[in-house]
Amino acid sequence: MKGRKSKAESKKVDAKLAVNKKKGGTVTKPAKKGKAAKDPNKPERPASAFFVFMEEFRKQFNKDNPNNKAVSAVGKAAGAKWKSMFDVEKAPYVAKSEKRKVEYEKNMRAYNNRQDEDPTSADEESEKSMSEVNDEDEGDYEGSDEEEDDDE
Repeated sequence: MKGRKSKAESKKVDAKLAVNKKKGGTVTKPAKKGKAAKDPNKPERPASAFFVFMEEFRKQFNKDNPNNKAVSAVGKAAGAKWKSMFDVEKAPYVAKSEKRKVEYEKNMRAYNNRQDEDPTSADEESEKSMSEVNDEDEGDYEGSDEEEDDDE
């Protein structure tokens, strides 16, 4: 019969759609793999030549069009201008981009050397996040020295 699934095929589909249940009727979901925590000390990647151009173009565009609030309009105008530019006109932006790239590579080498010397620091939390955790914990202890107002 055309268009119908066999019983074996429908069972395969049902097995994929089935929800795993523990004893007691609670539903379990498979653990999600989240993104790895971003290291705040890692150097940021350098901007490409186009984004170096965008920094200057954005300032000029906003002066010329003060009423424009759309970010997309700036991007479209910058993209059109970048495409119409000759390589000679793009050269200063490419040079700035290359300079930033060299600086980034230098910073990355230093960062990687620090990671190789002290591999435990990569697993530790940053000072900011540790202080946030400690701030939340302060005052939550029952035996703290803070006075409580009891009207007895």
